[in-house]
Amino acid sequence: MRRHATSGSPYEQQFGFTRAVKDGNRIVVAGTGPIEEDGSTTPGDAAAQADRCCRLIVKAIEDLGGSAVDVVRTRMFLVSPSDQAAVGEVHKQHFGDARPAATMVGVAWLCREDWLVEIEAEALISDD
Repeated sequence: MRRHATSGSPYEQQFGFTRAVKDGNRIVVAGTGPIEEDGSTTPGDAAAQADRCCRLIVKAIEDLGGSAVDVVRTRMFLVSPSDQAAVGEVHKQHFGDARPAATMVGVAWLCREDWLVEIEAEALISDD
């Protein structure tokens, strides 16, 4: 049975998606930008924004019965290569125990001009 977790992002309704989908023992988390509960962008540098992204990802996974240690794959999208060390350190803080296969790539732009990072993840959990 397929289940969904939402985060309240205004883009979920606007673009017709959900934060995360669980199908069987797999949880797939959509690209997650640094968006606050009020819809604003998380203030601060790339590390602060990456921390917000990771917290949203972990919450979505937990809402669907998993945890950060279940993460097997992440993808980090950065608009500046100079942010890779800071974002990598935040990634390690949240997912270092899981040691997922990870990709970090540079992109020309993200959904909002003030976003410096966006992250997506996949997790595998025990069957219900």
